[in-house]
Amino acid sequence: MPLPTELLDVLVCPKSKRPLIYFPRGEQDQNEADGFLLCPASRLRYRIEAGVAVMLVDEAQEIPPAEVDRLVARARTLGFAVP
Repeated sequence: MPLPTELLDVLVCPKSKRPLIYFPRGEQDQNEADGFLLCPASRLRYRIEAGVAVMLVDEAQEIPPAEVDRLVARARTLGFAVP
């Protein structure tokens, strides 16, 4: 189940307070169960469980800068909104 647009319009990273990139069907854009939110500013990846974004910094996955750059490029390729 994709996240509602109204929620995505106001949702920000709880750590950096910056906008997120939404991967509704994961990095490969194939399966909703793989969806996640990425904050390039804080380099955190937030999982989505059963249509609910888990926006807890302690449960987010920190990713290396090169991986952030790769995911941002992938988001652009897929036509996702990139802040």
